[in-house]
Amino acid sequence: MTEAAATIGILGGMGPLASAEFYGRLIELTPAADDQSHFPVVLWSEPSTPDRSAAILGDGVDPTPWLRDGLQALERLGATLIAVPCNTAHHFLPAASDGITVRVLDMVQETCDRLARQRPRVRRVGLLGTPGLLTSGLYQRRLKAAGIDCVTPGETQYGRVLEAITAVKAGDDLIHAGSILAECAVALGGCDAILAACTEIPPALSRVEHGLPIVDPGLILARRTIDLATEQRGRTGR
Repeated sequence: MTEAAATIGILGGMGPLASAEFYGRLIELTPAADDQSHFPVVLWSEPSTPDRSAAILGDGVDPTPWLRDGLQALERLGATLIAVPCNTAHHFLPAASDGITVRVLDMVQETCDRLARQRPRVRRVGLLGTPGLLTSGLYQRRLKAAGIDCVTPGETQYGRVLEAITAVKAGDDLIHAGSILAECAVALGGCDAILAACTEIPPALSRVEHGLPIVDPGLILARRTIDLATEQRGRTGR
């Protein structure tokens, strides 16, 4: 059977800005000399997907059916690999992707693998993310398996991080949100890197001067997506 042409699927809408920024990164990272050299991309943006963090905390609706519907739609539309630029959604991806035959990239594992390979060695990471993500332990478990210590915000910073994430989703002042996030990151203290584990965090942090060593899972996912799509194109010639 002939392998299908490399087509990138994006399961987005969580939130819409993060999806748009991820698509932009794919374009920037593609080594293309003209329009025809870029990869076909299918973006399924479903902002009605219930809040992932609230679901983990027991205060909201399970988003798994919405995620599954999106993955199935992307598969029907011809995606040959799928990226999900939402860290917290990865808590639900094992169940949502059950039965999906195309590869669904794991942003959390890709990020932890990248940190484990980084030199000089990363020994201690400060983790910023949604309350649900931090409660799930999704990153903490995998970082521990990689031999990396993980520090999370204290009670005061915990609320401030959520305030900044909410502001970005609402389209508020990104500079103000970035200033809040930078203060919270500095408060973690003594970290080799700050893991910006919510796709709303990097756009805000990029608007302010902070000098912090930021690890952006969305960027890592985008690079891996282009690498895999390039491999697929090499096999199929299209």
